[in-house]
Amino acid sequence: MNSHIKITSHEPADLSRRSFLVGSAATGLVLGYAALPGMDQAFAAAGNFDPSVWYSIGPDGIVMVTSGKADMGQHIASTMAQIICEELGANWKDMRVQLASNDPKFNDPVLGAQVTGGSWSTMMNFDAMSRAGAAGRIALAETAAVIWGGIPAGQLIVRDSTITDPKSKKSMTFADVVKSGKITKTFTADDLKAITLKTPDQYTMIGVSVPQLDIPGKTNGTIKYGIDVMLPGMVYGKVVTPPVRYGATVKSVDDSAAKKVPGFIKAVTLDDKTATTTGWVVAVANTYTNATKAAEALKITYDNGPNAKLSSESILAEAKRLQALDDSGFFFVKDGDTAAAFGTAAKVLEAEYTTSINIHAPLEPMTATAEQKGDIWHVYTGNQFATRSGSIAAGAAGVDPKFVVMHQQWLGGGFGRRLEGDMLVPAVQASKAVGKPVKIIYARQNDMTMDFSRPLTFQKVKAGLDGDGKLVAMNHDVVAAWPTKRWGIPAFLAPSVDKKGALDAFTVNGADFFYSVPNHNVRAILNEMAQTATPSGQLRSVAPGWTFWAVESMVDELAHATGKDPAQFRIEMLDGKGANNGGAQRLRNALLAAMGLAGYGTKQLPKGEGMGVACVSSQERATASFTACVAHVAVAPSGEVKVKKLTVATDVGTQVHPDNIRAQVEGASLWGVSLALYEKGTLKDGGIEQTNFDTYTPLRMSQLPEVAVNVIANGEHATGVGEPAVTVIAPALANAIFNASGARVRSLPITAEAVKAAMKV
Repeated sequence: MNSHIKITSHEPADLSRRSFLVGSAATGLVLGYAALPGMDQAFAAAGNFDPSVWYSIGPDGIVMVTSGKADMGQHIASTMAQIICEELGANWKDMRVQLASNDPKFNDPVLGAQVTGGSWSTMMNFDAMSRAGAAGRIALAETAAVIWGGIPAGQLIVRDSTITDPKSKKSMTFADVVKSGKITKTFTADDLKAITLKTPDQYTMIGVSVPQLDIPGKTNGTIKYGIDVMLPGMVYGKVVTPPVRYGATVKSVDDSAAKKVPGFIKAVTLDDKTATTTGWVVAVANTYTNATKAAEALKITYDNGPNAKLSSESILAEAKRLQALDDSGFFFVKDGDTAAAFGTAAKVLEAEYTTSINIHAPLEPMTATAEQKGDIWHVYTGNQFATRSGSIAAGAAGVDPKFVVMHQQWLGGGFGRRLEGDMLVPAVQASKAVGKPVKIIYARQNDMTMDFSRPLTFQKVKAGLDGDGKLVAMNHDVVAAWPTKRWGIPAFLAPSVDKKGALDAFTVNGADFFYSVPNHNVRAILNEMAQTATPSGQLRSVAPGWTFWAVESMVDELAHATGKDPAQFRIEMLDGKGANNGGAQRLRNALLAAMGLAGYGTKQLPKGEGMGVACVSSQERATASFTACVAHVAVAPSGEVKVKKLTVATDVGTQVHPDNIRAQVEGASLWGVSLALYEKGTLKDGGIEQTNFDTYTPLRMSQLPEVAVNVIANGEHATGVGEPAVTVIAPALANAIFNASGARVRSLPITAEAVKAAMKV
């Protein structure tokens, strides 16, 4: 007898901007987040008990959890399993994980979209997965009670995959109950909401560093990445990307030399109706080596298009021009009257802050495999946004999205790069052209020059202090490409506070900080030149990676202008006034924790060394992760900066897996150092100049500083940890550099030349 839990009614979810519901008729995309998991689903296999679309219990007692979140080394699949396991009462040794396909059941508005980013996964799914686990436990216990002749289910204990009656000493395993075929329990949406979940003091799994479920498969090779896909009859495609990042078109292709390469099949010029790529050609051959040789032999002529002469300098110049216009952009924050406040301010400071183009460069390059079987397209790739990418594959094939099945693979790094679906376009179109399965593997050069990069940004901040040295006004203009607008999903955009238009909040989040400032404006300005010439994406930490760079640098400058200690200056502004939901206090506590662990203000440092502080609320204000850093640096007379130690405190609310949290904070901190000091992409003649790790130079192992982490777990709602520490590092380093050398730097990456020049000012 098939048995399952079923929701008998679906109620509208309470959707905020973060809990979004998106519909796009143009792409056939429908996705959403909601508070509860879906409970009206087909069985994973005959005889299984399927309490939720997200997990199934087999007759052998194995609990198979399906993760709708992409796993790129952050162990999110195991985290989802751990949350379910806590409320289900399963034994960890019985838990398994697999990745979801793009089946519509995983994209139902009640279930949540398959998008992984923004450090959202745990915070947005903790309650949903908990209730899914609890529902399964209740159904199992009530079934056991019936089997035992009406024993009160409330007296049963569910633990370690076993239901036990402490009075009669009877027990049944999960496997026994599932094999009985007698589970008939149903839950309405209201029933699920009414379930009383465990309190933190009752946890036996949450907060325990259990073995990660994906590690065995990654060590023995059974877990497959996108690059591992092999299909019968498969051939290979090597992309030839144009000399400009976007806007080029192919005028002609001479494949006469390529035809001399053994195994060469065809050169395919992409016709990408999704507008994801332009000017691409794919050389298809029987092996990747031969496809590469054929690609190198092709003689392609291009029309380089309208962006052929653009550069980083021209994009920055355009950003400055736009910022100087009074009527450009839209207001993200508009509190009080900044103009009046500046008119009476005792002191006014202005500064400009810039960040360069930054490239994702995950270890596994972009890869995808496509095959058509009858009317159905099967695509295989590791992707962070399966819902959108499935639609891109459909657009490339010229079919309805319902005819595309995406087989999600494990990701060899993502960092936001695999939110994009560009790799699917050449795979699908090459497969369509040759009538065979085609695997596409980007070379590192393709991966870097065609990255959907973190955009070049320009920010201008104006701040006013009163006679007592208190911050009374701030204007903050943020000019950048708008990655989320490029996706063409209107509901991802936010209405401006003055209702004059829609803006990409993912380019200004963080500028709406938790400090108390009575007069505060934040203006988001789209740089159309950057939008077209360097189509940008989301890179680990997104907007807070640059907004907090400006905010926390300016706050430090203000502190020094008043003669106050920068940390104390921050603490005084984190007074909790206004609508902050306790966030100011939590951020203040994180700052104090970092200061205490680092010994800030208690050590006499040698000449040329300094400590700097910064505190942030990444990602979005409504779902903030409160993080602070004390950076300790040494600055040589040459301007060379050595990062000696980073002390990071982060308030995670509820910690699911302590070791994993610490690892992610450490990794994010080092990523922050890399962005702050070493990584820089540049555009010249419309193309990205850096093609490999010899010219794009992330942090090396020899440059690693000591990292000390203080995790604050206070039982509040779980927050994200994958990205927040990235955002706090650059300003903390810049502030430390100032204290060590007197050099105030305002551009990322921070170079020795810039520090030395600033030391002379």
